[in-house]
Amino acid sequence: MRRSGESVSDEVQGGTKREQSGAGNGSTAQPEAGAKHSPASGWHSWLRDLAVSVAVSAFIIVFLYQPVRVEGTSMLPVLEDQDRLFINKIAYRVGEIQPGDVVVFQYPRDRSKSYIKRVIARPGDDLRIEHGRVFVNGVRLKESYVPSRFADDRSQPEMVLPPNHYFVMGDHRSISSDSRDFGPVDRELIYGKAVFVYWPMEQVGVVR
Repeated sequence: MRRSGESVSDEVQGGTKREQSGAGNGSTAQPEAGAKHSPASGWHSWLRDLAVSVAVSAFIIVFLYQPVRVEGTSMLPVLEDQDRLFINKIAYRVGEIQPGDVVVFQYPRDRSKSYIKRVIARPGDDLRIEHGRVFVNGVRLKESYVPSRFADDRSQPEMVLPPNHYFVMGDHRSISSDSRDFGPVDRELIYGKAVFVYWPMEQVGVVR
């Protein structure tokens, strides 16, 4: 059976801005009678607004959130092939990576590719897998995100995660290519936390 790496592709989406009518409680401004506006001033105003919008969008994309597209099925049922989602790029600059987080990282064997997986164990954790059952520090994980139909019976010898390395796995265990294949992921390769699916509509919601 072919194993899926569940990659993600960058996909910056353009937005549209809808003007609201004056109905409701909002205040509106109307031009005074007889006021004249030159075509040049109108263009200047439009260009200024466009520049501000582009700058704000660039700031959000570069420093805060980035839209990506899922390619693959190894994170089923949480994420489906071609789902569009936002990743938080600043989350791990100010906070710690936690077990259960769904993260995006550069594939260790080819950094031109990005993968998306779930964090199972952190640096210093003792991990072993016995016929699909995952144990961290001697305690079996309760993995409600892995439906029985997606489980497998693979095993992993006991290991202690090295400093700055994380063990990651796909939720669709029977087809996922993950740390069981390419080893723990270096902290410096992890660049975002999956936070919200925005397309398709039936998938919209927080990533858990």
